[in-house]
Amino acid sequence: MNTHKIVFATGNQGKVLEIKEIMKDFLEKHNVELHSLKEEGIKADIVEDGKTFEENAIIKAKAIAELTDAIVMADDSGLEVDYLDKAPGIYSARFLGEDTSYDVKNTYILDKLTDVKGDDRSARFVCVIACFMPDGTSFTVRGTIEGIIADKISGENGFGYDPIFYVPEFGCTTAELPPEKKNEISHRGRALAGAMEKLDRML
Repeated sequence: MNTHKIVFATGNQGKVLEIKEIMKDFLEKHNVELHSLKEEGIKADIVEDGKTFEENAIIKAKAIAELTDAIVMADDSGLEVDYLDKAPGIYSARFLGEDTSYDVKNTYILDKLTDVKGDDRSARFVCVIACFMPDGTSFTVRGTIEGIIADKISGENGFGYDPIFYVPEFGCTTAELPPEKKNEISHRGRALAGAMEKLDRML
C-alpha cells in the first residue's frame, strides 16, 4: 500500500493539530501522513499578496509545491465582520500588526461594535483550502460558517477569533464548543471535508 504524504503549508501548530484531528479517518483510510512545514524542515518566506482568500491559499500551496514532491495543502482563512466592511478579512492574521495578540485584536473588534446591535453584528469565518498534487493538478475549496460578533470574549477552546464568534444555533462562541463539534461545523472543517472528497477520488 502506498504511503502518501501531505505537507500542510502552515507554521501554526494549533492549526496543524486541528487539521490532523479533522482528517484523522481520511488519513488512516489512505495511509497518508500529514506534516507541517516545521516537521518537514521546510523554510519558505512567502509573500501573501493576493486580494482574496483563494489567491493567498494558491500562492502558499504553489510555493511549497515547488519545494517538495508531496501533496501540498494550504489554507487561507479569516474573519469577515460585515459592519467593518468585511475586515479583518484576508488580513486576519496580520490585523493590527503581525505580532499583536488575539486578545488585543478581539478587544479592538468588540470596542468597534460597542453600539451595534443584533443582525448588524453579522460575521463569518471563511476558509479556502488550496491543494497541489505532485503531477501539477490543483484545486481550491471554500468553507464558511455564519455567526455574529459576541458581546464579550468567552470560551477557552479554539484559537484566534473563536472567543468572539457567536453561533446562534448553538448559543455560544466557537471557543465554547467542544473541539469535535467545532471541527464538524467550522469553516475549516467544511473546507477540509470538501478537499477530502476531491482527494478521495484522486488517491
